Amino acid sequence: MINDVLNQAEIKMKKTVEVLRKDLASIRAGRANPAMLEKVSVDYYGTPTPINQLANISVPEPRLLLIQPWDKSSIKDIEKAILKSDLGLNPSNDGVVIRLAIPQLTAERRTEIVKSVKKKAEESRVAIRNIRRELIDDIKKREKDKIVSEDESKKGQDNAQKVTDKNIKDIDEILGKKEQEIMEV
Repeated sequence: MINDVLNQAEIKMKKTVEVLRKDLASIRAGRANPAMLEKVSVDYYGTPTPINQLANISVPEPRLLLIQPWDKSSIKDIEKAILKSDLGLNPSNDGVVIRLAIPQLTAERRTEIVKSVKKKAEESRVAIRNIRRELIDDIKKREKDKIVSEDESKKGQDNAQKVTDKNIKDIDEILGKKEQEIMEV
């Protein structure tokens, strides 16, 4: 009975960690990464469409993204979408492909990005703690309603804490890797 509730909470926690991982993948760290363009949508025949569904995105050099649209008529729309995005990049269009040169980040900009990344990680930690709180409240309620014994309740609460600690450790590892990637010159 308690294991079902624990498993559901663990799934929610894992989803929170995955959302953070995806969020951080799209943050610019001074080197070209196709994931940077995941959040950019192009108005393609009136429908907002992700760039990766309209073009092939490759990284020929560490500081260059190459966007090769499958439909050459969409090249202007892709260029507009990149300019409108919050990436701060200027696309270079030669009629066949779009080149995105990733400029070197300044030390000041790197620290701003690290602050932003830490804030997102903390929000994820808070979300995981909220899941743990709800889980423990649910276990205590079941104990109060005499659905589970006091021993089962205590064991369930201990397991809830272990699952929480594991997921927060995962968040800290993701944060550490991203911080290192951002600060790398």
